[in-house]
Amino acid sequence: MTDDKRLIEDYLPIEKLSEEAIDESTKRTAHIKVMHQWWARRPLVACRAAVYGALVPADRWVKEIQLKNPPDDPAKVEVLKNGKKLGLNRRAASDFVKRLCLYPGSPGAIQEAQRHILEAHTQRLTQEITDWKTCNTPKPSWVDEFKFISDKVTVEDITAERAPRPRVLDMFAGGGAIPLEALRLGCEAYANDLNPVAHIIQLCTLVYPQKYGKPDPTALGMSGPKNKKRETTWGGLAEETRHWGQWVLKKVKHEISDLYPLIPDPSMKGKQLQVPQDFWAHCESDLVPTGFLAPIAYLWTRTVPCKNPKCHADVPLVGLTWLRKKKNDYAALKIVAPQGQKQVRFEIVTARSETGLGFNPETGSSAGNASCPFCGSVADSAYVKDAGLAGRIGHQLMAVAAVSGSRRGKCFLEAQHATPALPSAELIEQRLNKLCAAQGVSVPDEPIITDAKSCSWVVLYGYKTFGDIFTRRQLTALLTFCATIREAHAKIIELSGDTGRAKAIASMLALALDKIADCNNALCCWEPVAMCSRQLFRRQGIPLLWDFGESVPIGGSAGNWNEHLGRVVDGLETVQSSGLPANVIRGNASTTGLTTGSMDAVITDPPYYDNIPYADISDFFYAWMKRSIGHLHAEHFAAQGTPKKNEAVADATRHGYDRQKAKEAYEEMMGKAFAEAHRVLKPAGVLTVVYAHKTTLGWATLLDALRRSGFTVVESWPVDTEMGARMIAKGTAALRSSIFLVARKRDPASKAGNYETDVVPELGSIVRERVETLWEMGISGADLVIACVGAGLRTFTKYARVEYGNGEEVPAERFLMEVEAAVLETILGKLSKTIGAKNGQTSLSGLDPATRFYVLWRYTYGAAELDAGEAIIFANGTHVELEGQHSLTQGNRALLEKKKSKYRLHDFTERGEEEKLGIPDESQAGSLCHTIDALHRLLWLLEHKPLKIPDFLNEAKPNIEQLRLVAQALAGPALKGGELADVSPTAEQSALGKLLANWNAVMVGKVATADKRAGQMGLKL
Repeated sequence: MTDDKRLIEDYLPIEKLSEEAIDESTKRTAHIKVMHQWWARRPLVACRAAVYGALVPADRWVKEIQLKNPPDDPAKVEVLKNGKKLGLNRRAASDFVKRLCLYPGSPGAIQEAQRHILEAHTQRLTQEITDWKTCNTPKPSWVDEFKFISDKVTVEDITAERAPRPRVLDMFAGGGAIPLEALRLGCEAYANDLNPVAHIIQLCTLVYPQKYGKPDPTALGMSGPKNKKRETTWGGLAEETRHWGQWVLKKVKHEISDLYPLIPDPSMKGKQLQVPQDFWAHCESDLVPTGFLAPIAYLWTRTVPCKNPKCHADVPLVGLTWLRKKKNDYAALKIVAPQGQKQVRFEIVTARSETGLGFNPETGSSAGNASCPFCGSVADSAYVKDAGLAGRIGHQLMAVAAVSGSRRGKCFLEAQHATPALPSAELIEQRLNKLCAAQGVSVPDEPIITDAKSCSWVVLYGYKTFGDIFTRRQLTALLTFCATIREAHAKIIELSGDTGRAKAIASMLALALDKIADCNNALCCWEPVAMCSRQLFRRQGIPLLWDFGESVPIGGSAGNWNEHLGRVVDGLETVQSSGLPANVIRGNASTTGLTTGSMDAVITDPPYYDNIPYADISDFFYAWMKRSIGHLHAEHFAAQGTPKKNEAVADATRHGYDRQKAKEAYEEMMGKAFAEAHRVLKPAGVLTVVYAHKTTLGWATLLDALRRSGFTVVESWPVDTEMGARMIAKGTAALRSSIFLVARKRDPASKAGNYETDVVPELGSIVRERVETLWEMGISGADLVIACVGAGLRTFTKYARVEYGNGEEVPAERFLMEVEAAVLETILGKLSKTIGAKNGQTSLSGLDPATRFYVLWRYTYGAAELDAGEAIIFANGTHVELEGQHSLTQGNRALLEKKKSKYRLHDFTERGEEEKLGIPDESQAGSLCHTIDALHRLLWLLEHKPLKIPDFLNEAKPNIEQLRLVAQALAGPALKGGELADVSPTAEQSALGKLLANWNAVMVGKVATADKRAGQMGLKL
C-alpha cells in the first residue's frame, strides 16, 4: 500500500468524542473502573476511537461513497478521491465514529469496525508479502508462524488464525483501557506495565474474563447446571466469583461479627430486651431486631494532649462536625467541654436549617491548628506533627451512625450511649494477634513513601507504614478477609482440581478486598449528604484527615463487602465478551521482549512527568494483594513494595531532591521506552501517545524523547476526558483534555532542519490554523494552548536535528517557548475579534506586556497557581520578567505573587487600594503605566470610592479604548466559559460586569459631575 494514511492522522470528531467521554466518566456501575482503583484511566470510548483511527485508512470512506454512488462522469472520480475538500470523507467518517464510540457501545457498530480493521489489515499483510518477494525487503516476522492458502491474505485467514490479527501494544497499560478496546475491536492486544498492582488489574480485566468468562459444561464449578455425573459445572467467572464471594462473607461474618455488636436503642431504656447473639453471622437479611440499632459507621476524631502543662486535656482535631445535610433536615455534633474534665463530649444537635443549629459545624481545626476547648491554648500544626511523631495522637469516638428496625433512614447515636456495647481495645488486640499467629497473615508493615509532590502527608504525623493508617478493628476485619480468600482458593482447587480457574476467582476476590480497604481505613471522611464514609483515593494521594468514619464491612450499608463484590462482578460482565485474552506482560517499557517489527500500532498513555507517583500510592494496594493473593503471584509480590527505581516519573526525592536530575532521568526512561516502541513497530505502523500534562516542561521531555527515538509527530487531537469538577482540578491548571499525539517513524535519511528558515515559518501557519479550528469547536483555556502546542510539534520532530544558523542545536524548551508564544499571540487576536476590537492600536495585540500577560494567564490558567518552571516559560512567551527590580513581583503594585515555588496573579481586590496604581511616575521621564494597573484601580474605586473616579481618570489618562477592550476580554465568555468554572475570581468578574454595564456613565462625559455620574450608575454616595 503506497498511501496508508490512517484516519487518526486525518480526522476525528473530537466534539462528539469529548461529549461521550465526559458522559462515560460519570458512570458509576458496569464499567472496568469500578473493578479496582487506578489513577488517570482514560475513557473507553476515547481509547476505542484511538485504536480504530490508528488501524483504519483515511480513504476508506471515499471508497465507500464511490461504491454507493458511482459517478457517471470519469472526471467526477477525481473529485471523490479528493473528497476531503468537499467534506465527504470527514462526514462519512464522523458519522461512523460517532456511532462506534458510544458507551458501552453498539454490538453492530463494533462488528462493523472489526470488519473495517481486518479488511485494511489483510491488504497490509498482503503488501508485506509482496514487498518481501519482489522488493527484497526483510521477510515478515509473522510469515513462519502461520499457514496460508495463497500469497494473498483474506479476512478468513485472519479469523481462522492462519494469519495474525492486528497487533496493538500499550507499553504503559495501567488500568487496561487501551488494550481492552483493542480486544473489543478484534485485535491481538499486548499490555505491559512495571507495576504489580496494575499487572493484576490487567489479568482480571484482559485475561481471566476472556478465558473463563463463559459457562463451561466440561469444567466443574459451583454455579452452573449439573452434568451427567450430577456434578455442578462452571457457570462462568462472574457467577463463580459471586458464589465464592458470598462464601467468603459468610465465614468472615462468623469470625468477626462480635466486633460490630448491636447497640441498645436509648429510646427503649427501661424495657427488658433480649440481646441477639451473632446477629451479623446468622441474619442473612440483616433485619435489625426491635430495641436495637445496627451500626453502619463509627465517627472518630484524632486528638492530641493540650500543650498547656496546667491543662493537658485531650484536644479534638475534628475539622467538620456535620452528620447530615439534607433539605429541612440537618444534624451536627456540638463540642461541649465539661468543667473539671479533660475530654470533650459531643452532643447531637438537629434542626430544619443550618442556622437553626445555633453553631457553625465548620469551625473546627484548620490545617492541623486547633484550640483547646478547656483552656484556649492553640495546638498548632507544628505541635501536632511533633505529637504524631512521638506517638501521642489518639482517637476519640464522637458518634455512631446506625439503622433501626423500627425507624426509616439512618440515625445517630452519641458516643456515651454506644461505648458500653463496643468491644474493648484489649479484646480487639488479642483477636488481631491470634488471627496473625493462626493464619500466617501479618499487619502491613510496608513503608509509606513520601515524594516530591508531598502526596503522602500522613508520614509527617508519624504514620509510617500502611498498617498505621487503619484502626486495629479494621486490620482484624481485612486480614480475616485475606485469610478467608486464601482458604477459598484452596477449597476451589479441592472441589474442581482446576488451578487456573481457582487463581482467577481468588484474584477477583482480591479486587473486592482492595476496594474494601480503600473504604475501610482511618483516612475516610464522613460525607453528610450521602451519610456514608468516602474512600481514601478520591484523589491521587494519601492525605491525613483529622476526623474519619469507620464503616462496617460486613454490614449492609456503604463500604461493605457485598457492595464492592457486586461492582467487581458488574465490571467483569462488561468485559468477558470482549474477545480473545490479551498478552499481559509485567516488565520495563524499554525492554518488552517482543519481536522487532511485529506491532501494527503502539497506543499508550505514559506517565506524565511528575503528575502522579503511581508506585508510591499503589503500595497501598500492593500491601493487601500481597496478603490475599501474593502466594498465587509470588513472582510479582516478592519485594517489600512496588518497583520505584525504573518507574518513569520525574521524582526529585529519588535523586537527592535534584529536580534537574529527576527531569533527566524521566527523559532518559521515556526515550528508551519510545526507542523500544520504534523497534517493535512495523515500518508503516502508527504510534499514538495520550498525554495530558499541563506544563510545557513536561512536554519538552516528551518532545525530546519522541524526536530522539526516531518519531515524527504528524497530528494532535484534544479530547475531553476529565470532569472539570474533579478534586484534582480544583484550584489547579489541570487539563480537561487528553492530547492524542499521532506519530510515524521518521525517514532515516532525514537531514537537519534550519530553525529560522524551515521550522519557524511553518510553525506560524500550523498554529493559526489549529487555533482557528479548535476555537470554533469550543476548546479553550489551557486545553487550547496545549492542544496547539501539540500540533506545533510536527514542525520540530520532522527533522532528526534542528539547528540555528550557526549549527548549534535548538533545545526542545526553546522551541516550545516559541510555540507557546505563537499560540498566545494568535489567541490574543481571536479574543480581539470576539470582543469586536479594531486592528492596530486598539487590538489586544497592541497592549503593554504586563497587561497581555495578565489577560493570557487568566485565559489559560484562570485563578490557578503555576509552578515556577512553567511560569517562567509562560513569561518568556509573553515577554515579561518575573524577577528583578522592575519585574511583575516587585513593589506594592506587584501583579504577581511568588510563594516558595508557586506563582499567583493578584486581582483588583489585592492591588486596587494602592493610590498610585495606574498613575505614571512623574519622576521618570516617559513613564507609562500598564493598562491592567489602571483597570484594577478603576474597579477598586468603583466598588469603594466612586467619587474619586473622575480625578483618577484625569490624572492617569489611560487609553480608554484599550481599557475597554481589556475589561471586555476579562469579562467575556471566552474566559467565563473556559476550562474552570472560576476562570477569573468571582469578585473581579462581578466588578467587571458592573463597570461594563455602566461604561458610559463612568468613562464618558467629562463635564459630568461626580454626583451626576453616581446617579446614572445607581450608586449611593
